[in-house]
Amino acid sequence: MSTLSAKRRRLLGAGLGGLVAGIARAADTKELVVPAGARTDAWDFTGKGIDGWTVVEGQWSMQEGVLLQQATRNTFNVIVSPLGPYSDVDVTMRFKPISGREDASGGIVFRFAEGRYYLIRANALEDNFRFYYYDRSRSLLSSARVRAPALGQWHTVRAVAVGDRVQGWLDGTLLLNYRDQRFKAGRVGLWTKADSITAFDQFSIRGIAAV
Repeated sequence: MSTLSAKRRRLLGAGLGGLVAGIARAADTKELVVPAGARTDAWDFTGKGIDGWTVVEGQWSMQEGVLLQQATRNTFNVIVSPLGPYSDVDVTMRFKPISGREDASGGIVFRFAEGRYYLIRANALEDNFRFYYYDRSRSLLSSARVRAPALGQWHTVRAVAVGDRVQGWLDGTLLLNYRDQRFKAGRVGLWTKADSITAFDQFSIRGIAAV
């Protein structure tokens, strides 16, 4: 009798544990929301160009009303906006991968400070959507399988960071959901890799100014 009761207790405990874990996972995949008091800024590339932006690496210029990255020999190409720095932030941009044999990517850099940053990127040559951190070299934190975004078409990438939680969205679908405490605050920007020639437009930020 005591053995049966012990088994029942174990089964009941396992069931409750699975239920709690399921609830936690469901709660964890809710859309992150930047706290109240955040400021919204939408950068008008057509009107402002890239005045005030910092080119870390790459060949960034305005072409026919969009921002174009054309360098093809760098490991990574990064440009950082003059807005911020932010702690919690919600960043959205549109990108069009135009060409590239090694890479055809576009990404959002966030919490950029002293050359270190987080990155969420998509690549038209790969069936994945990825979250990295960069600190003298790039390291993968999380990856999701996707249908590679088509070359020559516009796609939307969104990165949201609230506290130690980060979410990544591609074309309106939440694909990445991760926790990392490495970087707390910084500026935001755009990214490509290797021989990617990529256009960017409709860059918007909703963020809490870093103290």
